[in-house]
Amino acid sequence: MSGAADEAAAIGGPARTARVAAAEQAAGRRRWAIIVLRVLVGVGFIWLWHHASGNWVDTMLISSPEAVGLRLWHWTLDGTLWSNLSVTLYATAWGFAIGCVIGFSLGLLFGRYTLVAEVFDPYITAIYSIPKIALAPLFIIWFGIGIESKVAVSAAIVFFVIFLNTYTGVREVNPLYVNVTRIMGGSEADVLRHVIVPSAASWVITGLKVSVPYALVGTVIGEFMSSNRGIGFLINQATGLFNIASVYAGIIVLAVVGAVINTALKHIEAHVLRWQR
Repeated sequence: MSGAADEAAAIGGPARTARVAAAEQAAGRRRWAIIVLRVLVGVGFIWLWHHASGNWVDTMLISSPEAVGLRLWHWTLDGTLWSNLSVTLYATAWGFAIGCVIGFSLGLLFGRYTLVAEVFDPYITAIYSIPKIALAPLFIIWFGIGIESKVAVSAAIVFFVIFLNTYTGVREVNPLYVNVTRIMGGSEADVLRHVIVPSAASWVITGLKVSVPYALVGTVIGEFMSSNRGIGFLINQATGLFNIASVYAGIIVLAVVGAVINTALKHIEAHVLRWQR
């Protein structure tokens, strides 16, 4: 019986290798097809925008791809883009980091200790219900018109996204795994490290991906309120001058930054959650 099993495995080995190779080739073709389709969609959008501008819609409303591209080119050459983008990214990064750390920590605390969650639930709900844009003037009063107020607005928005996702992820952990870990002699730290955090990781990373655009939104809101630097400042200034090309250029910069950061987070998610595959 053992010899027959070994012979069957030896025969099946090449066939299995061929199936795996075929599957990898199909996956590679699918990836390239998706890339081509994405490029076609982008080109089609730019073509539609080009023909709509001035023909179907007034250029004062949607500008044109050429004018926006020229504005971005000028910003790049004279350093306007990099000097203002660095300010926005700096505030966004700090707001994102602070909001994530506080939100993750409190999410773990509230998720692990039901009494704490029940006591603070109405207060968290009340604060969460406040439109975050209403907090921007308050942060400006507290922290001034410098970059600190932008960081505070960004962190306040990110905090709730990470907190709610972490809290939900912790509460969704199967109690069986927690009990088994404790029976095996695991401490509370072991439960957190080997059960809670890995189980909630998918929720947390989803919150990270969702909070990236919110972090940018918070920073730009702060720059709209009071700033003399940043992409939000450029958009606000262009709006006051009715320079629609600059407004679109700033919006495109923010969209590209958000997409790049989101792509990076997807790769991090694939690496961190590789055990789920």
